[in-house]
Amino acid sequence: MSSVFEHATPGFLVWRLSMKWRVAVDRAVAPLGLTHAQYSLVASLYGMHHAGLRPSQRQLADHTGLEPLYVSKLARALETAGIVDRTRDPADPRAVRLSLTQDGQTVARRAIGVVHGLLDQLLDPLGGFDGERTRAFSDELATLLGVSLDPHVDQPTGTDADQTRSTQKHSDQRRSDEE
Repeated sequence: MSSVFEHATPGFLVWRLSMKWRVAVDRAVAPLGLTHAQYSLVASLYGMHHAGLRPSQRQLADHTGLEPLYVSKLARALETAGIVDRTRDPADPRAVRLSLTQDGQTVARRAIGVVHGLLDQLLDPLGGFDGERTRAFSDELATLLGVSLDPHVDQPTGTDADQTRSTQKHSDQRRSDEE
């Protein structure tokens, strides 16, 4: 491990890995006319289509973790590019259903192939896509993704003394790691 990351917090490492991944995907899919965020929509639509689904913008936002307003903006840009069709849902005129155009399907297949190549490269140190360490890593990531960080959700809060002890514990651990 690089000395830059030796005493980094998990939050910092998650941030750096997510930025490294976003930049790599942006660069890899740019020749296909996509950004990383657009790729997320296109690849998700591709997978959902093959599962027999035609999601609404809201459903796609929930699936990707992107804000609904951002999904709407991305979908409009992808529609202008001829990659996505947006149609009103006859059962709910407020909802917009999304699907890939024929060109969108082609772009999606190519982009997914490119990004899978990147993923293979990223996961190689963990034993590759099917490696035991990769499966364990994926399980840990899924666990963290299941934790609500919504400040409006009632979560047990400690007293100031509990928070001080927790801060002191992390500080003591970091100091012992440095020794």
